[in-house]
Amino acid sequence: MATTWRLIAPISASGASQMAIDEWLLEQHRLGQSPPCLRFYTWQPIAISLGYHQRHYPPHWHNLQWHGQPIDLVRRPSGGRAVLHQGDLTYSLIISGQQGRRRDIYAHLCKFLVEGWYSLGITLQLGADKNSYRQASNCFDTATTADLVLDNGYKVIGSAQLYRDGCVLQHGSMRLAPDPDLVEKVFGIPSASPDVLMNIQPCQAIAALTAAAQRTFDIRFIIQPLSQEEQQQATAWSQAPRAL
Repeated sequence: MATTWRLIAPISASGASQMAIDEWLLEQHRLGQSPPCLRFYTWQPIAISLGYHQRHYPPHWHNLQWHGQPIDLVRRPSGGRAVLHQGDLTYSLIISGQQGRRRDIYAHLCKFLVEGWYSLGITLQLGADKNSYRQASNCFDTATTADLVLDNGYKVIGSAQLYRDGCVLQHGSMRLAPDPDLVEKVFGIPSASPDVLMNIQPCQAIAALTAAAQRTFDIRFIIQPLSQEEQQQATAWSQAPRAL
């Protein structure tokens, strides 16, 4: 019999709220109060998220604006480097019972991403270890074995993990159509997504990845939106805003 997971309907919220929800869902699973779950979400307003241990980044990021609106700066509970959340779609997966090295767990959990994107006509593969990763401030400047890239090396998905008592939160940003001018404003380097990615709508990606997750992990989903009470509990549990 297939294992039952919770599929949480997509929501758009601030980076601080999204990070609080991810971490709270991990804690609920750790306590045995919720099943494994998968969710997708977007960031509103635009935000830059920093890895938990990332201490070096441009000071002007604290005062960035885009089209007259401030850009949030938040810290993820997971590792990695800075990610610009505009024109992207974020996935979040919470599960337990994984064995082996972290790179092997990444490879296993990323299978549904590879299969889902392949069903959309896009072939992705795991990145390679890069010695320059620790010096990079931008997560998408380089790809490790936690990330997924096109054949030409273009990084499409950057993922990061957080472990607690045998439970893992893996979440990641999927670049669909980031504004190249904003990317250059933030990171100082122009970048534009390939046309093949810009033609993918978030709803298409969510449908493909949801179906792929069911096949890859041999599970069935119960669709259960995040309630207002749960969002409030997540905010209260986090105790403080994630904005820096």
